[in-house]
Order: sequence, then structure tokens, then C-alpha cells
Amino acid sequence: MKYYILCFACLVITTSKAQECSLTFLGELTDFHDGTPISAANIYIKNTERYVISDFDGKFKIENLCKGDLTLVISHIGCETKTVTYNIISDTFKSIDIEHHIEELNEVSVTGVISRKETKTAQETVLKTKILEKYSASNLGDALKEVSGVSSINTGNSIVKPMVNGMHSSRLLILNNNVRLQDQEWGIEHAPNIDINSAGQISVIKGSGALAYGGDAIGGVVVISPSRPILKDTLYGKTIFGGQINGRGYNISTKLNKNYESGWFANIQASVKQNGDFETPDYVLTNTGSKSQGLSFRVGKKRFESGFEIFYSYLNNEIGILSSSHIGSVNDLINAINSKQPEIIRDFSYDIDSPKQEVVHHLLKAQYFKRFKNFGKVSLQYDYQNNNRLEFDIRRGELRNDAALDLTLQTHTLLADINMDSNLERKLNFGLLARYQDNYAPDTGLRRLIPNYEKYDFGAYLTSEWKINDVVLVDAGVRYDFTRIDAFKFYRLSRWLERGYDVDFPEFEVPRDDISSGNIFTNPVFDFNNISASIGTRYKINDKTNLLANYSMSSRPPNPAELFSDGLHHSAARIELGDLRLDPEIANRISMTYDYDTSKFDLTANVFYSSINNFMYLRPTGVLQSNRGAFPVWEYEQTNATLFGADLTMSYDFTNQFNWLNKTSIIKGYDENDLPLIDMPAFSTINRIEFSIPKWHNFSASLESEWVFEQNEFPDFNFIVDNPTTGDPELLDISTPPTAYNLFHFYSDAIFNLTDKTKLNIAFAINNLFNTSYRNYLNRLRYFADDLGRNITLQLKLNY
Repeated sequence: MKYYILCFACLVITTSKAQECSLTFLGELTDFHDGTPISAANIYIKNTERYVISDFDGKFKIENLCKGDLTLVISHIGCETKTVTYNIISDTFKSIDIEHHIEELNEVSVTGVISRKETKTAQETVLKTKILEKYSASNLGDALKEVSGVSSINTGNSIVKPMVNGMHSSRLLILNNNVRLQDQEWGIEHAPNIDINSAGQISVIKGSGALAYGGDAIGGVVVISPSRPILKDTLYGKTIFGGQINGRGYNISTKLNKNYESGWFANIQASVKQNGDFETPDYVLTNTGSKSQGLSFRVGKKRFESGFEIFYSYLNNEIGILSSSHIGSVNDLINAINSKQPEIIRDFSYDIDSPKQEVVHHLLKAQYFKRFKNFGKVSLQYDYQNNNRLEFDIRRGELRNDAALDLTLQTHTLLADINMDSNLERKLNFGLLARYQDNYAPDTGLRRLIPNYEKYDFGAYLTSEWKINDVVLVDAGVRYDFTRIDAFKFYRLSRWLERGYDVDFPEFEVPRDDISSGNIFTNPVFDFNNISASIGTRYKINDKTNLLANYSMSSRPPNPAELFSDGLHHSAARIELGDLRLDPEIANRISMTYDYDTSKFDLTANVFYSSINNFMYLRPTGVLQSNRGAFPVWEYEQTNATLFGADLTMSYDFTNQFNWLNKTSIIKGYDENDLPLIDMPAFSTINRIEFSIPKWHNFSASLESEWVFEQNEFPDFNFIVDNPTTGDPELLDISTPPTAYNLFHFYSDAIFNLTDKTKLNIAFAINNLFNTSYRNYLNRLRYFADDLGRNITLQLKLNY
């Protein structure tokens, strides 16, 4: 009897199982953007470890399923692998969206060796992680000189401002993780507050071909991007240790990344650098040490459909300025220019005394994005920046430890961006920007160079991209920007009258009872409306050759320094005077790029022509006696300018071991009277021979020649002054450039596998190999001292 009961129970269970495992799942795969079917996709069924393939219409069928969870892993060439789970209780149909165009949309998971360009038709060069790591001990300006056509304008060796095709400061827009850098960039001696160790890649865009970033980028755009998240469970990092002989400096940088397959990610990065006094081939550059501490972290979640990110960065720089550059009178400047070495030379020291700069920069960003089917991507972003700049002069008495210039700049920005990319043949992108900025300059016992002001910006842009066919792509855009500057400033009454402001701007005068005689309080308010536009094309001649052409019109309103400067700029050792009558710059630029790329030979040739109406620049106009002494006077003026030039990059692989690289750049700039513009880089050419043997621990070594010609086209701003010591008239030569020079640099590195997951990279370099004495025309301290002598560096990098 028990035997029959047991058989009956087994029959019931078997029948039940047979009924439950007879279910069918019908699926249909469609593209997230345009709803087209995805054929020949692989669908892996985790429950049964089987595969099925979608048909021409994107459909597939799975039969004989039991009740319960069904997990499918869907993969297709050019798609992000997608995993979905459904609870099956009956026959089921599901439509599943996947992203078929993930590669075209640049949303793939990448590492530092893969580059992604920001534009399609503009002149753009990408610096990858490997190149940036060479400059871990240096700064952004030095690293960008790896790009042909990019130079720098320096104040010594620690304050380096990048210059693209002769343009710098307010004409060069710098973005850090999609946040426009706001750090008093108007000053020549104000270096960008960026820790290069936090960058995963840097794109240099020449000209204003990227309207989504700003319409005032007359010189170009520098886009600094962090490393991108990897969609898998992983933990990795790197640590860099470096040391150098010149300056007896050290640097440490470390970064740790954590990623999850679910899309969550987090990383943290920190760096410390310190240098003492640097040296020329013949003497110590007293008070040129520097200290820097940087910290940044990111956390968020990123999937194709949606994601968010929170980013914070902190940078603290203390930079000494050559003691001999602090002049107390014109006599000091005359003696410095005529002398072959600085007047102040002391023994090496890590101490940083006045004159010096202390700059602290905070950046906080929060961003969210979501994709909508058959539409595109919507992004919202808020960012906040706080930049505090202190400039210390040599002062006496109770104020000797107080800053001569104290500026705190706070900036709030809201950005909304919509990228309509459901049709990959015709993309549309538009956005809105709102920004509020407050500059506070407390009383330091000296006349404020830059006044308190509030600045309001509103921008709207529209860009589009058309893929005409497989060989022609066209993009175009237009942007409108409104800027209001509301300032509060004290003027000397004599200067207000002397410059005719009482006639042209009587509405700015604000009567106050607490104003001392000889001064006047004003409230200048300016509104600027600016239009920018661009159009470009890329023509694919064949698989090896591309031709790019681009036209852009950009508009830049005067910045607060150009409008309101009024007094002694201690860090620059000169009196600077702004002009309330300045009009916005309007630049029209045409550029073309020829790109030829084969397995052995690469060639990129860029040419450009730029016409700038109302070009603003600083011009020396004379000498003014103050209670501090006599100082050169530099005034902001305007002219119509023309700039044109060419950049050439070539490389050739002689063999698998030997490679040659050449980078050559030439630029010319003239005003409306055909006189040369000030501070234009001289013709330069760089040649590098590299030897490499991958089987020898990826060993490579290179020798580089950097040949900078003498700048023979420059404006004659020299003038005659009375020598305060002798009383005789004397020529103050502040214009004549130094002679040409040719420097040689050596670099080598190798990689060793310490464990299965840990690698050690050892890099050894010698800059200025032959210890050549030279002075750079674009170094503001060339009046006082030579540039750096030989520098031997050693860098250890651990990847783990």
C-alpha cells in the first residue's frame, strides 16, 4: 500500500513540474534611441546556461521555462552588455531597450590609454595619461607645451600660464571636470589652479570651436577630464614618487579608484610637492621655492540610462617670487636690466619670503543626467568655486606680514544641457547657463588694484552636427551671452578728472559724506551682450587622410582688471591702469587642419588666420613717481589686431625601435598700424629621437632638441627716463628680446612587474642637458635673471 502511495506522489510532483516548465518568454530588442530592431544579439540564459540569438526583427524566443526568476545577459557588438531579470509566472512578452550606438556616443568604459575628443571639426590635440604622468612634479602650463602651437608666459619657473597660438589668460578657457575655472585668470602672473595629477586626459582645442563651453574663448579651450569609471567590480590605483636636483624638490601623488559593475564608482587623489630655491647654471635664484598640496575626490553612479556625480577639489599653493624682481624704483629696474646677474644672491634655502603668492582654491560640483528613449540626454549641473589670492610685497613696520593684495572670488554656476542624439545622422545640443560671481577685496592698507564687484552671466547655446555621408561631417553652433559687472570703487579725484570719466560717466559717481578730500566713490555698472558662432567640416579623403576646416566668431567682454585696474600691482612691480571705455573684443578665426596617419608616418598640419577687433592689451606708457618710488606705468589699450600662423607635427618610425618626432610652430601678430604685438612667441622647433625595445621591460629612451629662435618682431616700448642716481637721461629698455637658444633634454623609462597585479615604472630625465644659460622672451623675470640650469629628475610609479 505504501508503495502505491509513493508512486502516486511522484506522479503528482512530476506532472506539476511538467506544467510549471512549459512557459514561453518572447523578447524584442530595440535601440534605445530610435527604436530600430537589434538583430544578431547574443542572449545568455543564466538559469539554463543556454544561448539564443535575436532574429532580423530583433525578436527571440525561450521555451520550456519554469516559474521563477529569469536572468538574461544581452550582448551585441557596439553595445553595452545589459543584464535583466524577470519573474516568470506565465507566458511573457518583453520589449528590451539596449544602446546600440554606445561607441559613437563616447560612453564606453575606457582606461587612460584611450582618448576621446571633444570636437569633430576644430583643431584639437589630446594628451593621454602617460604623457601627463611625466609632468607629475610640474604644472599644467608645462604639460600643455607637449602640443604644437602651445607655449607659455611665465613669471619665473613656478608660475606658468599656458598660451595657445599667442593667446592666454582671459582668452583661454580652462575646464576642470566640466567646470569652468574661475581663479582671477586675468593676471599674467596668475597660474591656473589645477593639480595635473588629478587629470585623466587633457584636450587642447585651438580657437573657439566648442561653443558649449563658452563664447569668449578667443584663444582656445583646455578641457581637463578625470579618468572614466569602469563598469566592473575592480579596485586599482597608482602612486608616484619623484625627486629633482634643481630646487632639491620632491613630489608624491597617489590615486585610488573603486568601481562596481552596477555603475557605482568612487576615487580619491592627493598630492604634495615642495621645492627650494632653483638655480641657473651660474647662481641661485633666491626666494623661488614653492609648496603645493592638492586633494580631490569623486563619487557617483553612472549607467547608460542615468547617473550622478559629486566632485570636490582643493589646491593650496605657496610660491616664492625672485627677490631681485622686487624693484623699489626705476633705478632698480635700470640696474637689473643692465646687470648680468641678480643683485640678491643667497645660499640655497627652502624658506619662502616676500615677495610671494599664496592661493587656495576650492571647487565643488554636483551633476545629474538621464537619457530618454527616442530623445536624448538631459544633464543638470551646479558648481561652486572659492578662490582666495594673497600677494605679499616687502613691507615695513606693523604691516610687514600682511598681504598687499587680498582677493576672494566666489562663483556659483547652474548649467542645463540637452543632447538630442536619437538620430545619429543629425544631432542637436542646446543648453542654458546662469552664473553669479562675487569678488571681495578687503582693506590691506594699500589702494585696491581690483575693486569689490558682483558679476552676473547668462548664456544660451545651440549646436548641431550633420553626418552628410560616410566622408563628410558638418557641425555648426551659435551662442548668446549676457554679462553684467556691478563694481564699487574709490578713485583719486585727480585721476577721475584726468581721464575724463567725469564727462563720460557722471552716472557712476556716488556722493558720500565719509570720503576724504581728493577721492571719489563710484559705482560703475556695465552690461555686455555678446554673440558667438562657428561652423566646421571634416572631410575624410581616405582611410589615412582627413581634412578639417573651421570658422568661428567669438566675443569677449573686458574683464574687471581691464576695466578697473588702478594702482601698483606689487607682484608685477608696475602700476596698471584700466579703462572704463573698453569695448568687447570680436574675433573672426579661420583654420584648416590636414591629418595624414599611416603605420609608419604621421603628419598633422594646422594653419589659422584670426582678425580681432578691439584687441585689449597692456602697453607701457611711462613712469610714475609714488610714495613707494618710481614705477613703470602700463595702461590697458585697444587696437585692431591680426594673428596668423602654422603648427606642424610629424613622426616617422624608421624601424620598430627608432622613432623621430618634430613639432614646429610659427605665429605672427600685428596691430592696425602693422606694428608687432607684444608677447608673441618666437618661432620654435622641437626634434626628438626615441629608442625603444618592448621586450626589455618596455624600455625607451629619447633625446630632444628644443630650438627657440630670437623674436625679431616686437613693439618698441622703450622710453627715456631720468636716472634717479645720476640725474642723467637713460634708456629704459624693456622691449628688446633675448637671443635664441637651443636646449637638449633626455628622458628614459622602463616597467617592471613586481607581482601579477603590481607594476613599477622607473623614469629618469635630464632637462637642459648641457647646462645652457638662456633667457626666454616670454618670461617676465628675464629682466632680472637667467632661466633654469640643468635639472636631473627621478620618478617611481607604482600601478596596483
